[in-house]
Amino acid sequence: MTAYKDRQLVEEKVFKDPVHRYIHVRDQVIWDLIKTPEFQRLRRIKQLGTLYLAFHSAEHSRFNHSLGVYEIVRRMIENFREYEEWDESDRLLVLCAALLHDLGHGPFSHSFEKIFDIDHEDFTRKIIYGNTEVNRVLKRVSTDFPLQVGQVIDKSHPNKLVVSMISSQIDADRMDYLQRDSYYTGVSYGTFDMERILRVMRPGKDEVIIKESGMHAVEDYLMSRYQMYWQVYFHPVSRGGEVLLNRALKRAKNLYEQGYVFKQAPKYLIPFFENHIEVEDYVRLDETVMNFYLQEWIQESDEILSDLSHRFVNRDLFKHIPFDGSMLTFGELTELFEAAGINSEYYLFSDSYSDLPYDYDRPEARNKRRPIHLLKPNGQIHEISSQSTIIHSITGLHRNDSKLYFPKDKINDIKDLEIKGDIINLLNELG
Repeated sequence: MTAYKDRQLVEEKVFKDPVHRYIHVRDQVIWDLIKTPEFQRLRRIKQLGTLYLAFHSAEHSRFNHSLGVYEIVRRMIENFREYEEWDESDRLLVLCAALLHDLGHGPFSHSFEKIFDIDHEDFTRKIIYGNTEVNRVLKRVSTDFPLQVGQVIDKSHPNKLVVSMISSQIDADRMDYLQRDSYYTGVSYGTFDMERILRVMRPGKDEVIIKESGMHAVEDYLMSRYQMYWQVYFHPVSRGGEVLLNRALKRAKNLYEQGYVFKQAPKYLIPFFENHIEVEDYVRLDETVMNFYLQEWIQESDEILSDLSHRFVNRDLFKHIPFDGSMLTFGELTELFEAAGINSEYYLFSDSYSDLPYDYDRPEARNKRRPIHLLKPNGQIHEISSQSTIIHSITGLHRNDSKLYFPKDKINDIKDLEIKGDIINLLNELG
């Protein structure tokens, strides 16, 4: 009888996909993982959180993306098989890690994580190691297989080649989300020649390396990533949606801690309010549940929670203007908001973000990054920014931006004309 880890489906399963055309599944293990409730939950988690508020078609899910990452890794393996550096016994391990790498994402992803101080990567491991269907499927391969899969995802596995396939500066995760997010947002920034990159990828001892002839395709890929972050992922309207969601969740949490009695008890959020979250609490919560609570909170007697929830549900976003991060200015505005009767804790918010499009492992760097390496025809290996003037120009280059968010309508409604004038003058100086 064929061992479970080697078992193949009688007939290949195929998912039609707008990015990769088809996603192919032949392994019984992969098919069984896809059918688990924990993986199916990803259908109810948006890939881009609140970005649909800025790009109306950005409604795709973590489920789509996870299948896409799996498919790219599957294709990598097909190309790697002819090279002695590739160990075929690692095939199922990296396929499972690719499929499950985003398993722990919560509703609206990063917005949710910030308010409840949650790390989705931590919950990915907890789901893989815990009392879940995913864990039971993985354990059928071997008792230590869940641990191995978790180690690949958290980058602690000793096989660094396998880790680099789904987590590096040129990995299956990034190659899928750039193209997928570009497709669903209707922009062209995230397009690059993935076919070419896959053709020039080679398995190295500890990492995926790129043939020198593929350098220009990698340049295009890195510039696509740079453009997607600044034109799409950091879009101020999407960030404004995150601000509203963050403030609404914060208000609900604060009210719960004060003993407020909700008209509709948010029982699925109570473990998060109390910071006592079990795996079953986490997987029970998705965006369907969160949207239900936000709709219900509109009817609450607490004016702040009702208003913030109404704004989020109906896309009545705060206005945003450039902000230099000055604590003095922020402090002045806070005092003026309070004097005008506007609760600054919920109605004044500064948001900062930054990106580092490419870097290499340098001693002084906080977050060490494994560089992209080029394979020369003579067998020598060089870090890519030493060979490409384009990549050299963005290497180690931090770009930062900040925005200030506030409700313009509440400022317009201020009765005290002196305070109102002071607020408007300060905001005009910034904007």
